[in-house]
Amino acid sequence: MVDVLVVDDQVLIRAGLVAMIKAAPGLNAVGEAASGEEAVELAARLRPDVILMDIRMPGLSGVAATEQILAAAEDEPPRVLILTTFDLDEYVYAALRAGASGFMLKDTSPERLFAAIAAIAGGDMLFTPTVVRRLIEANTGPGRAAGGPSPDLAVLTSRELDVLRLVARGLSNTEIAGELHLSEATVKTHLNRLMSKLSLSSRAQAVVIAYETGLVTPGGSAG
Repeated sequence: MVDVLVVDDQVLIRAGLVAMIKAAPGLNAVGEAASGEEAVELAARLRPDVILMDIRMPGLSGVAATEQILAAAEDEPPRVLILTTFDLDEYVYAALRAGASGFMLKDTSPERLFAAIAAIAGGDMLFTPTVVRRLIEANTGPGRAAGGPSPDLAVLTSRELDVLRLVARGLSNTEIAGELHLSEATVKTHLNRLMSKLSLSSRAQAVVIAYETGLVTPGGSAG
């Protein structure tokens, strides 16, 4: 059973999401929050597996709430699925940097939303490589402000760099294992180690770092 916390400042949207999740097999709506501040408090108290996070809210935004929730997580952090109105909303990139595990449009079908919740609960990242490239190209080009200093990739081993390149290309752990002729467990170990060394909390952040450091170039190949 996947425990889900629903966060949205619009009561009708929030109530609709909660009702759908309660009716879906394998999902459990453990709570609902009307603000980013309330989301931070409930995430710490209820410890949901997945948080459906509205990105634009008065006060604490979905991006800021995501940062605070993931920073405060003591062990296994929740997976955050951002809900947005526009597929290239300027805040989606910030959410990706903050550690969100994916994003979906608010007009998506219930079936796709349920599948997305299950996917990120299982550790997948719900950003297609094409969308990631478009977001990063739009937010790291000339004249764009950086979201903060990028870590030094010199701390990574050559194998960890290989794994990071393939993560940035959108490959799953199984696909990376096949590409590098490793077991899936070994891939997970390399991924966990590189994320620890770079102080990353999600696979999405690893993708961003790979692009921002030039390990992978937008529109180009992983070098």
